[in-house]
Amino acid sequence: MKKTDRNALLALPAIILVGVLVGLAGSQGGARVGNVPVFALAVALAFIIQWIVFIPAFLLQSEKFFDLTGSLTYITVITVTLIMSGAPDARAILVFALVLVWAARLGTFLFRRVKKAGKDDRFDEIKPSLLSFLNVWTIQGLWITLTLAAALVAITSSTRKGIDVFAILGLLIWILGFGIEVVADLQKSRFNANPANKGKFINTGLWSRSRHPNYFGEITLWVGIAVIALPVLQGWQWVALISPLFVTLLLTKVSGIPLLEEKADKKWGGQEDYEAYKKKTPVLIPKFW
Repeated sequence: MKKTDRNALLALPAIILVGVLVGLAGSQGGARVGNVPVFALAVALAFIIQWIVFIPAFLLQSEKFFDLTGSLTYITVITVTLIMSGAPDARAILVFALVLVWAARLGTFLFRRVKKAGKDDRFDEIKPSLLSFLNVWTIQGLWITLTLAAALVAITSSTRKGIDVFAILGLLIWILGFGIEVVADLQKSRFNANPANKGKFINTGLWSRSRHPNYFGEITLWVGIAVIALPVLQGWQWVALISPLFVTLLLTKVSGIPLLEEKADKKWGGQEDYEAYKKKTPVLIPKFW
């Protein structure tokens, strides 16, 4: 067995265990279907969808529907959760709507990007290995679980509170983050679509204020969701605050900024204009002065 396969085999139980623990903690004081917590069902559904789609993906050796599956899972899980939690209150409906809008937009954007590129080269060395490829899909299930944690608690919690200052403040934070992310992605797409910019890096618009403004927007909008959920958290449900923390850690330390910075350094490192851009432009939090 290859080292990568051994690592994947060891990682799979750990990933699933984290998902189970989050499912148990988030279920405290939440809605149930019979004796089964809706929060736990939502977590299970997030993983099951990934494993089902993994089968044809592995057989076809294709990663083209990986990102789309992730987005559709967000939509499916949040919708099923809302339906199974009984009569939703205004806070639950608000969170549901915000997640739905985000997931639909992100899924469409990522699917178009992969379709245009023809493939996602991150998966080139992973696809041939059943265990390694399955591990990636399982990680996506955990990613969805941790990211959605605060939203799921806001919908399933037995504690009901009307629209308050937390809901309004959270909504405003979400709008700010979502707006920054959408504008940044649009600016980059237009930049890359211009033949005159082939081989160049973007340093205009929001990208002149931050090297990764889209990631700043992503983190901000999940902070907004967490703020909306705050008044209904109780007991072990406070684990839901892992949502924005996880998104921040993922994008700043794992798969987001580190990979893109390394790729950019290999491509433009040493160029005077690129080095000057890096020196004056913050890596994440936009500089507006």
